[in-house]
Amino acid sequence: MDIKENFSLRDLNTFGIDVQAKYFTEFNSVEQLQKILQHPSFKVNEKLVLGGGSNILFTKNFEGIVLRNKIMEMEVVAEDEYGATVKAGAGEIWHEFVLYCIEKNLGGIENLSLIPGTVGAAPIQNIGAYGVELKDVFVSLEALEIETGNLKKFDLQDCAFGYRDSVFKRELKSKYVITHVIFRLSKNPTFNTSYGAIQTTLDEMGIQELSIKTISDAVIHIRRSKLPDPAVIGNAGSFFKNPEIPEKQFQELKKSYPEIPSYKAAPGKVKVPAGWLNEKCGWKGKVVGQTGVHKNQALVLVNYGEAKGEEIKDLAKAIQESVKEMFGIELETEVNII
Repeated sequence: MDIKENFSLRDLNTFGIDVQAKYFTEFNSVEQLQKILQHPSFKVNEKLVLGGGSNILFTKNFEGIVLRNKIMEMEVVAEDEYGATVKAGAGEIWHEFVLYCIEKNLGGIENLSLIPGTVGAAPIQNIGAYGVELKDVFVSLEALEIETGNLKKFDLQDCAFGYRDSVFKRELKSKYVITHVIFRLSKNPTFNTSYGAIQTTLDEMGIQELSIKTISDAVIHIRRSKLPDPAVIGNAGSFFKNPEIPEKQFQELKKSYPEIPSYKAAPGKVKVPAGWLNEKCGWKGKVVGQTGVHKNQALVLVNYGEAKGEEIKDLAKAIQESVKEMFGIELETEVNII
């Protein structure tokens, strides 16, 4: 068990915030994780499981133990003429898993290409993009209960998936460590090109024959053109959820803003792009000290150099207040603020 003290997390969060963990270690198996959690020194310490660090904003040092999930596995565990069941370790990089499935000609997650983070973080957030959500291909997951060290299986219903939400963000938050996730993917998928700019991008790229590979390529092209690379400019991708508002409220807003974009949501609800709301409030490209809003995507907050987590948090709060004042809409953060 290699435990490091006062360990810098700067390189392990995509915002590049320079904070320290009182203790830090990595685990690459369930048995290793159980051993760490049973160690007397760490039973009383606050615990944080870190994957790719792409959905987190540190505002202070972490006075507990940070556990980095490095459980690596990608395996087709069952197959038939229609599709396959695939198991992945929670420490795998999500995009690497997408590419693995594309290589196996298994469709269903190509629209989720290039989403940052790990496989284990994906169900917590119920990640989604371009009309597809993780829950659409989810079968089950295995997770270890921190308090007891016991493994438990969670099926689709157990996870209570919602829009960028799951039971692991609510009543089970910080109580389990996801170790493996199981997916059901298709050999004859239905291609989803109607959401966002996918079809336009396919046309611009001269792609006429659809495949999971060409759709993935289009999504990668879109994301790279709109979103900054965390290796160059610190960011956590989309900082806010796209709000779902009542149909009546949307129709009222449309009277003042006839150009307001929208997408289908739950019955009686309309989804409005948070990036559009932020841009209308004048935030796109705005710089505030060492932080700001990206010039190409008003949904992305960035660290231009040595920004503190508190500065980015304050910027997010200012954006939320302006959107509330202008549109009467409360933006929720996608990013986990610590």
